[in-house]
Amino acid sequence: MFKYHSWQCLPSAAELPDSDDTPVDNELQNLIPNLLEETLSHCWSIRQDWFFGVDMGIYYAPSVPAIVPDGFLSLGVERFIHEDGRLSYVLWEEDNVPPIFALEVISRTYGKEYEQKKALYAEIGILYYAIYIPNRHYRRNRDPLELYRLENNEYVRLPASNLPTPSQEQFWLPEIGLALGRERGTYRGRTREWLYWYTADGDRLLTPEENAEQEYQRAEQEYQRAEQEHQRAERLAARLRELGIDPD
Repeated sequence: MFKYHSWQCLPSAAELPDSDDTPVDNELQNLIPNLLEETLSHCWSIRQDWFFGVDMGIYYAPSVPAIVPDGFLSLGVERFIHEDGRLSYVLWEEDNVPPIFALEVISRTYGKEYEQKKALYAEIGILYYAIYIPNRHYRRNRDPLELYRLENNEYVRLPASNLPTPSQEQFWLPEIGLALGRERGTYRGRTREWLYWYTADGDRLLTPEENAEQEYQRAEQEYQRAEQEHQRAERLAARLRELGIDPD
């Protein structure tokens, strides 16, 4: 008997536009979510059950245009979809698994992040919604980082977690197993305030750049220790020769 599957009649990612053709106002709208994605790529390098999209369209209904967060995280999905990767995030191709986290970075042009987008993300079922203002001149009457949790189909703003961190707030996201927070740091040579992931103990996850620098410093220290040992052995051998003893 012929079996009908409704999803087979829905358009695929290849048949849908892969963006809304709306350019970002400034590079921070890509750099900030890129930093979060790159940090997860290092921290969760072994895991294959997650995906982080940057400026990628989310399709949640066939007849509705895609909504494009600055960044979003999904858990319980395949990390890699064939060699070319995802063109967009299509819910009916992802077993109807909505993203668990969405991020909007406020720019000079107001994008209805506090009203229309919040309602749409709630309709999709995105559990956590973060709004970040990288430049205080854009929205002086708002906190720099606001985080909301979906409860009874409505977003409820969360208070900052009381994690042991110096001077900056962090928001603990138990379903993700990480906290989201902000502090000054350097990314791609640029020093400013960034968004970062943190552990339950309040320790910030290192970026790939920082991990590489840490590995370099460790290798340099090992080299210096080996060089010091070599020089000490050379001095000892020279002293033994002075005493008429063959060090070999």
